[in-house]
Amino acid sequence: MIVGIGIDVVDIARFLATLERVPALRDRLFTPDERHLPPASLAARFAAKEAIAKSLGAPAGMSWQDATIRRTAGAQPVVEVIGSVAAKAAELGVTGFHLSISHDAGIASAMVIAERGA
Repeated sequence: MIVGIGIDVVDIARFLATLERVPALRDRLFTPDERHLPPASLAARFAAKEAIAKSLGAPAGMSWQDATIRRTAGAQPVVEVIGSVAAKAAELGVTGFHLSISHDAGIASAMVIAERGA
């Protein structure tokens, strides 16, 4: 059963300009495993984290560090949650996330379905 759906779109150039202007933002938004990724992938990860939050009702107090997006070549991206994100997911009965991410033509996008019984 679908609990929530979230979608987000990020202008990659604008996102990168923000990261350059506020260097500490990279550490605030991304886990150590994500920080080394290329710019378009970082923008897509940010869109994914926004979409995850939206799929959970965009509650206040969620930490960006509590959601990690993992990707293995040839495999679908995987959402891993801990802390505040895991707590909100548990409160809503979410047992899994389905994630699609993409980046092309200067835009990064992500769509998330939070599901119970996944």
